[in-house]
Parts: sequence; structure tokens; C-alpha cells
Amino acid sequence: MLIPVIYTDDSYDLVEDTTLNALIRSGKIKAFKRSSGWVRIGEDPIRKIEYRGPERRGRKKQPDRT
Repeated sequence: MLIPVIYTDDSYDLVEDTTLNALIRSGKIKAFKRSSGWVRIGEDPIRKIEYRGPERRGRKKQPDRT
């Protein structure tokens, strides 16, 4: 899927959704467009790019041993 972006030099482009996180991390874009409108990097809330904690998905909860 192609995502509209605005680079820091105010030029516009369409980029693959798989490259959006890398562009945000590198500081090369200042905004991208969601279905709800433009998201400004550093001003509007965006999802977390990388979670650096322990993996919790797929873990089975241990039974209570009381």
C-alpha cells in the first residue's frame, strides 16, 4: 500500500507502507497521511515504532499455585 508523505524539505511522495517506520526513525519525513488525515511527526500521536521489552505475545499464563 502506498502512503503519502511530506519530507523535511516540503516535497511530497508516495512510499510503501513497509518503509514508513524507517523514514520516521531516520527523521526524513515530517508528516504522513492516514485515512483520518495528516499526522505530523513530533506533534501528533503515532504508534510506537519499536518495543524493546520482553516478548509477551504468545505466552501462556502460568496457573496460580496457591
